[in-house]
Amino acid sequence: MRDIQQPSMRFCFLAVGVVVFLFGLSLSVFSAPISVSDDRGVVITLSNPPQRVISLLPSLTESVCALGKCSTLVGIDRFSNWPKSIQHLPKLGGMGDVNIERIVQLKPDLVLLDKTSPVIARLNNLGIQTFALDIKSMNDELRALEKLDTLLGASESKRVWNQIQQEIMRARKQLSSRDKSIKVYFEVNPSPFAAGRTSFIGEILTQLDLSNIIPESLGPFPKINPEFVVQANPEVILLTESTLTDLQKRPGWNTIPAVSKKRICSFTSEQNDILVRPGPRMGEAALLISQCIQEKMSSSQ
Repeated sequence: MRDIQQPSMRFCFLAVGVVVFLFGLSLSVFSAPISVSDDRGVVITLSNPPQRVISLLPSLTESVCALGKCSTLVGIDRFSNWPKSIQHLPKLGGMGDVNIERIVQLKPDLVLLDKTSPVIARLNNLGIQTFALDIKSMNDELRALEKLDTLLGASESKRVWNQIQQEIMRARKQLSSRDKSIKVYFEVNPSPFAAGRTSFIGEILTQLDLSNIIPESLGPFPKINPEFVVQANPEVILLTESTLTDLQKRPGWNTIPAVSKKRICSFTSEQNDILVRPGPRMGEAALLISQCIQEKMSSSQ
């Protein structure tokens, strides 16, 4: 009887040992450090997904929330306003007047900001981890979503990106064959800065089969001579409502088909936020553009 029990006991001890080993192995896997390279080429290493995040750029704030990690935000820049659930968070200034002292008080695990932000070095010197991104194109946004997904311990970037693509496809289908290939001009601000073909806005226009009058050679967001627009003769102009009143004062612009036929898409400040932010609402931007173009082209026939 003793000879039968002893191997059985040894087997039990062995099984327990295997379970303990596997449990310890699983813990080591889950607690493995997270390392992600930002757009400066700087590798950020965290022992765990950050629980206290500050975002100093609206598009990054929106991306964090779209990935399901809104609850990690403890502070935002003054221009971040979507989704509405973030409105209670401390506002920490803009690009030129970031409140460093308040950031230190909030004790963030990580600060998300633009690659060109002037406060990166100062925050790093204070021992605060920064993750910098440079988003100008749609591929830049896809890369940013994937990096943030890994960094924040999420798994939503593919879903968010697919939703963007589906909305752009739906926006494209909304436009009739008559509306496609028309010449358009998208004014980002009244300086005037325009959306070039290599910008995320320009890429949306291309995916909608619209012809952007700004050539690729001028870059993503070039400052242009207003006379250039007169010479290019766009059939539709897209800009903010606040710019609309100044349009008639620009020399020669009354001769542009978009102006003379009243094919001007003027967007509210809330709509403009959707249009000019390279984030998870780019699909919504495409829908806003296609809807307005469809209305303007139909009403002017």
